[in-house]
Amino acid sequence: EEGLSYTEFSYMLLQAYDFLHLYRAQGCTLQVGGSDQWGNITAGTELIRRAAGGEAHALVAPLVTTASGAKFGKTEGATIWLDPERTSPYRFHQFWINADDRDALPWLRRFTFLERAEIERLEAAQGERPAERPAQRALADGGTTRVHGAAAAPSVARAALVLVGDFDPREADAEALAVLAREGPAAPFAPGETAPLVELLVRAGLAKSKSEARRQVEQGGVYLNQRREQSPERAVGADDRLAGGYVLLRKGKRDYALLT
Repeated sequence: EEGLSYTEFSYMLLQAYDFLHLYRAQGCTLQVGGSDQWGNITAGTELIRRAAGGEAHALVAPLVTTASGAKFGKTEGATIWLDPERTSPYRFHQFWINADDRDALPWLRRFTFLERAEIERLEAAQGERPAERPAQRALADGGTTRVHGAAAAPSVARAALVLVGDFDPREADAEALAVLAREGPAAPFAPGETAPLVELLVRAGLAKSKSEARRQVEQGGVYLNQRREQSPERAVGADDRLAGGYVLLRKGKRDYALLT
């Protein structure tokens, strides 16, 4: 009742035959993988020896795991891809920023090319100022630059700072705001348009009705370009537009939308 599925049962056979096919078709003599693949890979080297009289090899490395013991891999949930179509540069950057402190320090050694002295400096800074997350920022900025290019890291970093309120959106460039527009909810706000704040909150999906939006504003839970706005009669227009014509609305701590 709790035996192996056919997929699990046949996995070693299929991977072994795959290695044999690659050996015959491409001259492949080495398969590299995580240490959990050792049995599957050596099944292939044995099949190559028996079926083709050839010699092939296995090279495995210890699995990268998180502090919780979970495997760092594509079957574990929050998958991180190098392809920007699968994981955007913003989400890629945020993955490393949000890394557990217990993971960030060893990952500096695995996933960066920083010199030992710099890593040790970051480790000391992490111990002294953990809230600033220096190790995570080094991971995020370095990894994003290497994978997505030198221009990507500053834009996504500024976009994240705008969202958490540590960076005045009026000082953000259009690219940083465009990152947020691609990542989260956005609503149209035509060039030259002026509209009541309560109407825009409904348009952006931050309130179900104008009466609800009015109540949120009066209670101090609405932010216009990260500044608290408590006047329900407030009209949003040209003077409120940020770089690129964007306007940033936020409700509470986490819910935001860009007017574009």
